[in-house]
Amino acid sequence: MRTKRQGLIVYFQHMKNIRQIKKHGHLIHASKKQKYALLYVDQEDVEFKMDKLERLPFVSRVVLSYKPEIRTNFENAKPDKAKQYDYKMGI
Repeated sequence: MRTKRQGLIVYFQHMKNIRQIKKHGHLIHASKKQKYALLYVDQEDVEFKMDKLERLPFVSRVVLSYKPEIRTNFENAKPDKAKQYDYKMGI
């Protein structure tokens, strides 16, 4: 059974604080240049984790990812002709 996950984007001030951010969820990506980290947490704990992260002195802001709310079933999507040809050839 899969647990429902939610992405959190955490903006911070210094890279040395990544270790403390990592304790709050599953760290996927951290950007040195733009000073943000992408973190995944369980959807039941999202509000609690956001509150905890925002209280940290080195965190600028925390933003929710909209991934679970976006519809991913596309109705009139046209398949790529080149890819269909490759699949038929068995490549």
